[in-house]
Amino acid sequence: MAVYTGARPQPSFLPRRSRVVDPPTLPRRRIRGAVRARRRANRLPIILGGIVVAFVLAFFSLAQTMRVSATGYDVGKLDAQRDALLVRKSELLTDLNRLTQEPAVRKMAVDAGLTQLSAPVVVGGN
Repeated sequence: MAVYTGARPQPSFLPRRSRVVDPPTLPRRRIRGAVRARRRANRLPIILGGIVVAFVLAFFSLAQTMRVSATGYDVGKLDAQRDALLVRKSELLTDLNRLTQEPAVRKMAVDAGLTQLSAPVVVGGN
Protein backbone atom coordinates (compact mmCIF):
# COMPACT_ATOMS: atom_id res chain seq x y z
CA MET A 1 0.00 0.00 0.00
CA ALA A 2 1.35 3.39 -0.97
CA VAL A 3 1.48 6.08 1.64
CA TYR A 4 0.91 9.69 0.68
CA THR A 5 1.79 12.72 2.74
CA GLY A 6 -1.20 13.75 4.79
CA ALA A 7 -3.07 10.54 4.04
CA ARG A 8 -4.67 8.64 6.88
CA PRO A 9 -5.33 4.99 6.98
CA GLN A 10 -8.93 3.95 6.47
CA PRO A 11 -10.49 2.63 9.65
CA SER A 12 -11.41 -0.98 9.28
CA PHE A 13 -14.76 -0.73 10.99
CA LEU A 14 -16.22 1.70 8.34
CA PRO A 15 -17.47 0.22 5.12
CA ARG A 16 -15.35 0.97 2.15
CA ARG A 17 -16.68 3.48 -0.31
CA SER A 18 -16.93 2.31 -3.80
CA ARG A 19 -15.12 4.36 -6.33
CA VAL A 20 -17.85 3.93 -8.90
CA VAL A 21 -20.37 6.75 -8.83
CA ASP A 22 -24.00 5.72 -9.04
CA PRO A 23 -25.80 7.21 -12.02
CA PRO A 24 -28.09 10.11 -11.07
CA THR A 25 -31.73 9.30 -10.70
CA LEU A 26 -32.80 12.33 -12.78
CA PRO A 27 -31.32 12.99 -16.20
CA ARG A 28 -28.92 15.90 -16.14
CA ARG A 29 -28.82 18.71 -18.62
CA ARG A 30 -25.76 18.86 -20.71
CA ILE A 31 -24.04 22.20 -20.27
CA ARG A 32 -21.25 23.75 -22.19
CA GLY A 33 -17.71 23.43 -20.99
CA ALA A 34 -17.32 27.22 -20.68
CA VAL A 35 -20.33 27.43 -18.38
CA ARG A 36 -19.22 24.42 -16.38
CA ALA A 37 -15.81 26.03 -15.92
CA ARG A 38 -17.55 29.33 -15.06
CA ARG A 39 -15.99 31.17 -17.96
CA ARG A 40 -18.12 33.67 -19.81
CA ALA A 41 -18.11 34.33 -23.50
CA ASN A 42 -16.02 37.35 -24.38
CA ARG A 43 -18.49 40.22 -24.77
CA LEU A 44 -15.89 42.91 -25.40
CA PRO A 45 -16.24 42.87 -29.22
CA ILE A 46 -20.02 43.20 -28.92
CA ILE A 47 -19.70 46.14 -26.52
CA LEU A 48 -17.08 47.85 -28.70
CA GLY A 49 -19.25 47.27 -31.78
CA GLY A 50 -22.20 48.86 -29.99
CA ILE A 51 -20.10 51.87 -29.04
CA VAL A 52 -18.87 52.28 -32.63
CA VAL A 53 -22.42 52.05 -33.98
CA ALA A 54 -23.60 54.62 -31.43
CA PHE A 55 -20.82 57.04 -32.44
CA VAL A 56 -21.54 56.56 -36.15
CA LEU A 57 -25.23 57.29 -35.57
CA ALA A 58 -24.38 60.33 -33.45
CA PHE A 59 -22.02 61.64 -36.14
CA PHE A 60 -24.65 61.09 -38.84
CA SER A 61 -27.22 62.93 -36.72
CA LEU A 62 -24.79 65.81 -36.16
CA ALA A 63 -24.06 66.06 -39.89
CA GLN A 64 -27.77 66.16 -40.71
CA THR A 65 -28.37 68.81 -38.04
CA MET A 66 -25.57 70.95 -39.46
CA ARG A 67 -26.99 70.57 -42.98
CA VAL A 68 -30.47 71.64 -41.80
CA SER A 69 -28.95 74.57 -39.92
CA ALA A 70 -26.95 75.70 -42.98
CA THR A 71 -30.03 75.37 -45.19
CA GLY A 72 -32.05 77.46 -42.72
CA TYR A 73 -29.32 80.10 -42.75
CA ASP A 74 -29.33 80.16 -46.58
CA VAL A 75 -33.12 80.47 -46.66
CA GLY A 76 -32.97 83.40 -44.23
CA LYS A 77 -30.30 85.10 -46.31
CA LEU A 78 -32.31 84.63 -49.52
CA ASP A 79 -35.44 86.02 -47.83
CA ALA A 80 -33.49 89.14 -46.82
CA GLN A 81 -32.21 89.57 -50.39
CA ARG A 82 -35.74 89.13 -51.76
CA ASP A 83 -37.08 91.77 -49.38
CA ALA A 84 -34.29 94.17 -50.41
CA LEU A 85 -35.07 93.58 -54.10
CA LEU A 86 -38.79 94.19 -53.54
CA VAL A 87 -38.00 97.49 -51.80
CA ARG A 88 -35.68 98.49 -54.66
CA LYS A 89 -38.39 97.56 -57.20
CA SER A 90 -40.98 99.73 -55.46
CA GLU A 91 -38.49 102.64 -55.33
CA LEU A 92 -37.79 102.29 -59.06
CA LEU A 93 -41.50 102.17 -59.90
CA THR A 94 -42.12 105.29 -57.83
CA ASP A 95 -39.23 107.11 -59.53
CA LEU A 96 -40.41 105.99 -62.96
CA ASN A 97 -43.95 107.22 -62.35
CA ARG A 98 -42.68 110.54 -61.03
CA LEU A 99 -40.14 111.13 -63.80
CA THR A 100 -42.46 110.39 -66.72
CA GLN A 101 -44.64 113.40 -65.95
CA GLU A 102 -44.02 116.69 -67.85
CA PRO A 103 -42.84 118.93 -64.97
CA ALA A 104 -40.17 116.45 -64.00
CA VAL A 105 -38.93 116.13 -67.58
CA ARG A 106 -38.74 119.93 -67.95
CA LYS A 107 -36.81 120.28 -64.67
CA MET A 108 -34.33 117.59 -65.69
CA ALA A 109 -33.77 119.32 -69.06
CA VAL A 110 -33.13 122.70 -67.41
CA ASP A 111 -30.76 121.06 -64.93
CA ALA A 112 -28.90 119.49 -67.86
CA GLY A 113 -28.39 122.94 -69.46
CA LEU A 114 -31.06 122.70 -72.13
CA THR A 115 -33.37 125.63 -72.74
CA GLN A 116 -36.76 126.04 -74.29
CA LEU A 117 -36.84 126.38 -78.04
CA SER A 118 -37.34 129.90 -79.45
CA ALA A 119 -40.03 130.73 -81.98
CA PRO A 120 -39.76 128.64 -85.09
CA VAL A 121 -37.85 130.12 -88.01
CA VAL A 122 -39.55 129.65 -91.39
CA VAL A 123 -37.20 129.52 -94.32
CA GLY A 124 -38.65 130.48 -97.69
CA GLY A 125 -38.48 127.94 -100.42
CA ASN A 126 -38.06 130.16 -103.47
